[in-house]
Amino acid sequence: MTGTTRNLAHRMGRWSGLHPWRAIIGWVTFVALCIGLGSAVGTTEIDEARGGAGESGEAARMIDDAGFNDRPGTEMVIIQARSGALGDAALTTAAADVTARLDAVDDVAAIREPVRSSDGRSAMLEFDIAGPADGAGDKVGPMLDAVAASAAAHPDLRVEQFGDASAGRALDDALASDFQKAEFLSIPITLVILIVAFGALLAAGIPVLLGLTSVFAAMGLVSLTSALVPTSSGAPILMMLIGMAVGVDYSLFYLKREREERAAGAGKMAALEAAAATSGHAVLISGLTVMTSLAGLFFMGDADGTAMAIGSILVVGVAVLGSLTVLPAVLAKLGDRVHHSRLPLLRRVGRTQRDSRLWGIVLGHVLRRPAVSLAAGVAILVALALPALGMDTKVTGIADLPRDALPVLQTYDRIDAAFPAEAASAQAVVRAPDAGAPTVTAAIATLSERALAEGVITSPATTELNDDKTVAIVSLPLVGDGSDATSRSALATMRDDLIPATLGAVAGTTFAVGGETAQTVDEGIAFSERAPLVFAAVLVMAFVLLLVSFRSIVIPIKAIILNLLSVAASFGVLTLVFQHGLGEPFGLTATDGIVSWLPMFLFVILFGLSMDYHVFILSRVREGWQSGLTTTAAVERGIRSTAGVVTAAALVMVAVFSIFATLTLVDLQQFGVGLAVAVLIDATLVRGVVLPAAMQLLGRWNWYLPRGLTWLPAPREVRESA
Repeated sequence: MTGTTRNLAHRMGRWSGLHPWRAIIGWVTFVALCIGLGSAVGTTEIDEARGGAGESGEAARMIDDAGFNDRPGTEMVIIQARSGALGDAALTTAAADVTARLDAVDDVAAIREPVRSSDGRSAMLEFDIAGPADGAGDKVGPMLDAVAASAAAHPDLRVEQFGDASAGRALDDALASDFQKAEFLSIPITLVILIVAFGALLAAGIPVLLGLTSVFAAMGLVSLTSALVPTSSGAPILMMLIGMAVGVDYSLFYLKREREERAAGAGKMAALEAAAATSGHAVLISGLTVMTSLAGLFFMGDADGTAMAIGSILVVGVAVLGSLTVLPAVLAKLGDRVHHSRLPLLRRVGRTQRDSRLWGIVLGHVLRRPAVSLAAGVAILVALALPALGMDTKVTGIADLPRDALPVLQTYDRIDAAFPAEAASAQAVVRAPDAGAPTVTAAIATLSERALAEGVITSPATTELNDDKTVAIVSLPLVGDGSDATSRSALATMRDDLIPATLGAVAGTTFAVGGETAQTVDEGIAFSERAPLVFAAVLVMAFVLLLVSFRSIVIPIKAIILNLLSVAASFGVLTLVFQHGLGEPFGLTATDGIVSWLPMFLFVILFGLSMDYHVFILSRVREGWQSGLTTTAAVERGIRSTAGVVTAAALVMVAVFSIFATLTLVDLQQFGVGLAVAVLIDATLVRGVVLPAAMQLLGRWNWYLPRGLTWLPAPREVRESA
């Protein structure tokens, strides 16, 4: 190539190519500094005790401010006959054994006498864990071991432990195991796909190495930023997913173009410069577009959304930086050796070295009959999207957690059945100058009586005062399982009628209703209210960036429409698989709704990732069109030349995202299926059929820019001379 304009990506790639060791050492130093500083500073995570949306969030903050979370955590041990009634002798012996074993464990305090259930089959023994409740999870391990030892000593009885600390530990262990499984499988799968795609070890290893170093550096940066804006426990896994996805994509784009230029006879440095000025420029635009889309997470309006936005934007930014600096330096240093490390069995593979014959055949038919192809492609996307019209959303609760994978929840179910008042309840948090005053006590008693009479609670309310008696927590065991329609209806009755009529009638009191059911309802409402703002922000920001990048009003409109179609299609498949149970025969959990946070979250991520492909493909098409090719020729060359690399990149993403469909929690299963389906649809039907058909029909109108927008700055692009 000649006549190459020195755009930013070209200048960065040229400098790195001329000074490879400086660029490589600089990158290694940057990554090491990020990791080192992040480890030294530590990570500050969101205080879940003060989180939450709406009234339940306010209740949680009132509880925390009143000092309740500084009190010891409480655990329950159920002693239950496996059949029939629990005899007095058996209970006395088992309770004494449990008490003795727990008493020997550090941090166990205030072991209470066992209380029998009304059916006589069970008894429950409670004990406290010394220290604040929010630190109990770190101490509960030896207590679980002690109770397990007691259970082994009494095989004719069920002796099991449950509490916030033990349940939280079990859930954390399951999540950690799931994430380890995802990380363990994702890297080998990625390597295998890339080795098959390139047929060379070095060429396959470079994208993985760039992705991993980008993720590690970004995690270090997140630790630094968390001192100002706390991060969330879910941010690292999202960063790993997105960082590996875009890191692999950008490397593939760069390597593909460099190989093309070398195959065309360009010298090593000339090929590197051409790749930097073309694919490097596309990587820069793509990265900015992805980061712009991910910025939509800021508009979710909660701490988790903000943490996810910061982490994902940082990892994409670092991946872009690495692609424009260390990647060309590595290619310059390795030269043609990067493509010569072929495996004997794969010498004839190297799929990214040649156009895909399959896509060539498909593309030929599409360009000959663009109207029919466009109509057929859109019809398929609409058909896939239609089930999404019946999508129901829900906030998952304890009832949605898998019992087989989390035995501690089977214990919860047994406690719930034997002692309904101990089940998760709503909490009316009351603040008053004297929360123990007779007027407040009388109002609480009236509330309990009326709630029992109307059938919205299963047993009388219980009250707990803080140390200075300014805040009371009134526990109200709602009917239902805590997350079903029955519990939600009971909560609405409490909030709209019973509590305002009782506690609200006492002068000087303020109150808020929290608890698990209230939190799920409030979060669902908050997500519904924020969704339009998130969608609008992502669409507007993406439109503006694509408009400026391609100097066309048609390109961003078309890209947005196609992305919306592919996302809608993935929502439809998600509804079929989970809500209608089509995935149940394949081990996926059937539910009565899609996790409420997922549609908005998936939209933001999928919109950004799908823009990745669109920007890369459209950059190649525009490059050909600017060099004098007809629209048909430019579209054909652009899509045929990117077929192999986009297919390989999509296969990596689909394979990695599909791993999440095998994990324990239904939230993660839905997340993985939604991402995998959307990427698959976007990289095949949209990229191979709908996009080229639409561009063929539009012709020169693809590049239309209204006169009123000609003032937009023209991006410095590549000029080819034949």
